Amino acid sequence: MKTIANNLLSGVEQDAIIEMRHAMHREPELSNNEWKTRQRILETLERFGLSGAKTFHNTGLYVDIEGSAHGPRRSVAVRGDIDALPIQETRDDLSYRSQVPGLMHACGHDMHASIAMGTALAFHRMRENFSGKLRVFFQPAEEAEPLGGRSVAEEGLLSGFDAAIGFHVKTDLPAGVYGARAGAVTKSADQFALKLIGTMAHGARPHAGVDAIAMAGAFINEVQKVVSREMPFDDGAIITIGTIAGGEATNIICPSVAMTGTIRTSSAERRTLLVQRVREIAEGVAAMHRGKAEFSHRLGEPPVVNDTDMVERFRRLVVETVGEDKFSDKKSPIAGGGSDDFGFYSACVPSIYFWFGSEERGNQSGVHTPTFGASDNLLVPTTELTVRYCLEMLNS
Repeated sequence: MKTIANNLLSGVEQDAIIEMRHAMHREPELSNNEWKTRQRILETLERFGLSGAKTFHNTGLYVDIEGSAHGPRRSVAVRGDIDALPIQETRDDLSYRSQVPGLMHACGHDMHASIAMGTALAFHRMRENFSGKLRVFFQPAEEAEPLGGRSVAEEGLLSGFDAAIGFHVKTDLPAGVYGARAGAVTKSADQFALKLIGTMAHGARPHAGVDAIAMAGAFINEVQKVVSREMPFDDGAIITIGTIAGGEATNIICPSVAMTGTIRTSSAERRTLLVQRVREIAEGVAAMHRGKAEFSHRLGEPPVVNDTDMVERFRRLVVETVGEDKFSDKKSPIAGGGSDDFGFYSACVPSIYFWFGSEERGNQSGVHTPTFGASDNLLVPTTELTVRYCLEMLNS
């Protein structure tokens, strides 16, 4: 079996990658509150002589590395997300387990940021050996609004760039295996809020009121038919009712019910249609019950769409450097309906969002769980692969 030779990362760079992962894991910070993480990243960059990092989205950083060699002057971006989740870690076997009660890096962002860091350090050292520009984002708020990826797009931070590269740990791929597929690989995630308004009455006289709970039940049943009867099967659309609240007493006809939910689709074109249909069903159900509906929505992240040529280039690189059996393009049932704000990047420039597998004995839990974990041994090989891929993209 082929292995990636560790000749693109120095020993001190490899150590810095592991140190960054451990430090972030010990002190996780939630979306839009990554102040210590931001400072830690800045200090590490400066320790290696990489200055000039700029702030975005308050707690985010990006740094540019300009190559001085002759060649095509291409610009490529790399994204590593940095925020954690409100989950209590139960991995007592880790020496670097979370020291913050109720918070942990349960989605691998400590690994993603560390890989991005290693990539930046390697390119800084090799800046006389490549042409063009590499921009490395240490992006906050992937998990919660306001999203860091939206700021990247709205602030034009990818303007003039030729490509963007993102990556994510994948718990149903064996450790050492890499994956990528062309086309949409995540779904959009749009949020909605609905208030169904009826009329209060005594529970013994339901005819004198308009029951908002009955309206809510009808809405929940009807809205799922949008997915089962109006969306193509391969779209994989999902409508989730996440919260519901209503009612004040057991003997009162409920006057209002509030609910929130998420609408997901892999089709950028069908996002607007799905939101429109959810609104129409809410208003129709309310009218049918003699009530009213107040509906609002907020567009979240778009689907991540992988560029076909970039995926093929990545596949060839994995096969050539790691081995043919270490690349997978199979669809996975795990997180198939998930979202990632790297979709904002792929909506701006041709992009790839690849996976690196983590499944092995002792690390078999999914992301967003209190027992999630992934080996440090994945970090250096994945960083090496990312560096090689960036070099190819810059030199093509």
